Amino acid sequence: MTTIECSSSIPNESTVVELLLGRAKFDDEGVATVSSDQQVAVESSIEEVYSSFDKTRELVVNPDFPELQKHWTKDYLINNLLTDKLQYEVYDCNRGWLCYWIIHSLSLLDYELDDVSKSCVVKFLSSLQNEDGGFGGGPNQFSHLAPTYAAVNALCIIGTEDAFKAINRKTLLEFLRRLRVGDGSFYMHNGGEIDMRSVYCAISVAKLTNVFSDELFKGSAEWIVRCQTYEGGFSGTPGMEAHGGYTFCGFAALHLLNSHNMCDVKALLRWLTNRQMSFEGGFQGRTNKLVDSCYSFWQAGAIALINLRLLSDELSKKYLNTDTWLFNCNLLQEYVLICCQHKNGGLIDKPGKRRDAYHTCYSLSGLSLAQNLPNGNDYSIGSDENILEPVHPAYNITAKKLIEAMKYFCSLEQ
Repeated sequence: MTTIECSSSIPNESTVVELLLGRAKFDDEGVATVSSDQQVAVESSIEEVYSSFDKTRELVVNPDFPELQKHWTKDYLINNLLTDKLQYEVYDCNRGWLCYWIIHSLSLLDYELDDVSKSCVVKFLSSLQNEDGGFGGGPNQFSHLAPTYAAVNALCIIGTEDAFKAINRKTLLEFLRRLRVGDGSFYMHNGGEIDMRSVYCAISVAKLTNVFSDELFKGSAEWIVRCQTYEGGFSGTPGMEAHGGYTFCGFAALHLLNSHNMCDVKALLRWLTNRQMSFEGGFQGRTNKLVDSCYSFWQAGAIALINLRLLSDELSKKYLNTDTWLFNCNLLQEYVLICCQHKNGGLIDKPGKRRDAYHTCYSLSGLSLAQNLPNGNDYSIGSDENILEPVHPAYNITAKKLIEAMKYFCSLEQ
């Protein structure tokens, strides 16, 4: 397995650019391609970002560097949640997702919406729920498993009794049953596509709302395992290419089904750890692709789940260091904090890209994982003020909010 040397926390006597010394850059071995040229360009942009933070301007003036700009990011998120920007046509089928990305990001920042705002969001999300079960991406749109997952997560994060009661568990279960395919997979919507996302979304919402049953997911683990590729990761459907998003969905689903040992965990871990970029510090989504901050969660989350499973095994536990995850936490924190923060709040994919709620959500989720370690301690390469709320890697909800939601739904009849 390829290993990445851990970088130390940022030393006060060094310049920021010195953090890059000794990191391996991409080698095209004398054969340039479109992909290799893009990789070289990204590494160059990363180097420029580090070079811009010289010793005088940051490490002396700001001893807490790199600093998570919580205030600016919080304002950016709230402005996007409570203004008419959600009315933009391009976002119409993602409005439930926008609520989840924003509310979850605020939860990671330990920011609680006021009661009026919570009520408004609950009312809006309720308008996405259809009478025959499930949620659409926007008002008057047909039910779809992806926005159903987003809406259920968002309502669980809001965590009020009204939010919990807004989820019609009876029709949700009927919706899941209608989407089930005989081989254990699920349609994304009536007559829609079948892929790994649908299985994960179905299992996640069923577990969260306490409508899960073995019968509903009979054969699902077997179908998921069929999607593991020769590389070790998971594809969207059997026979396709391994991808970070599908890999997270696949292993998280196996984790929730308690069927993780059905897949080749060693091959999976090898593929996942090799997705962390040695120079940039963040993760790529596929082999020979570029770094992208959203994979700070998709790839690191899957690694964390493997990590937790290994720690639950007495034999494996003897050989694991509980002071870190099985990825380089320092490098990931450096990439998110130094390269992916927008100057006016929010986070970006990589230098030169625009900020958006999606990358803000998954960058912060990955940062939370890198900060909150398996032994229960937290660690930040900057000030302790950077520390985010711990996130649960299977659901991508903060541990605190997850416990509250499960306590409520487990008190109800299945």
